[in-house]
Amino acid sequence: MISQLAFIHPEAKIGENVEIGPFVYIDKNVVIGDNNIIMPNANILYGSRIGNNNRIFPGAVIGAIPQDLKFKGEETTAEIGDNNTIRENVTINRGTAAKGKTVVGSNNLLMEGVHVAHDAVIGNGCIIGNSTKFAGEIVVDDFSIISANVLMHQFCKVGGYGMIQGGCRFSKDIPPYIIAGREPISYCGINIVGLRRRGFSNELIENIHNTYRIIYNSGKNVSEALEQVIQEVPMSPEIEYIISFIKNSQRGIIR
Repeated sequence: MISQLAFIHPEAKIGENVEIGPFVYIDKNVVIGDNNIIMPNANILYGSRIGNNNRIFPGAVIGAIPQDLKFKGEETTAEIGDNNTIRENVTINRGTAAKGKTVVGSNNLLMEGVHVAHDAVIGNGCIIGNSTKFAGEIVVDDFSIISANVLMHQFCKVGGYGMIQGGCRFSKDIPPYIIAGREPISYCGINIVGLRRRGFSNELIENIHNTYRIIYNSGKNVSEALEQVIQEVPMSPEIEYIISFIKNSQRGIIR
């Protein structure tokens, strides 16, 4: 299962039933779990932590040092969960002193050419399209769909269960459950198809729609709109998530 043409540092820890192709490079201070497939010419570098049942395609580079001039060689990690598909030429840099680690959760698909910069946090069940680039210290919540060639500014956050159209670039936060697109990027409605696929009831979808109708179409500022949401929309964990996301946004939300 391990090619004789691969280089594996003697200090690296490799789990059971791991397939490692030719010309793979695995550095020291690397931990790889069970049942992973690492295809030819992938590089798993210092500080990488990889869970179980992942498929890592040719040319992927995990754990390279941050592209950040503030990085001074501190001990940091790049942590990958379970059941991820990491396609060709994906790059996932390790963290800096800011947070200490870059995290990609479980059950994600990162398509060809995706870049995940230092201290980023990607949740679970996300689909990230070809050549999308995430800057440092961003957050993408669970079950997000981010299309191809999207550029995400540092420190931004994307809420869960939404969809971002291809080719977008943004420097503000994108709230959960919505579709974002156009140029410049803006709110395009809620992600009805995605929510139905995830088992959201019609009543809950209607409540989410009413919440965003107030936020985006009432003509009120964000604080006033959120107060109206609290007064008029039945509370649920999903509506509370929207309110908390927007209240805690450091960069403001897209309009």
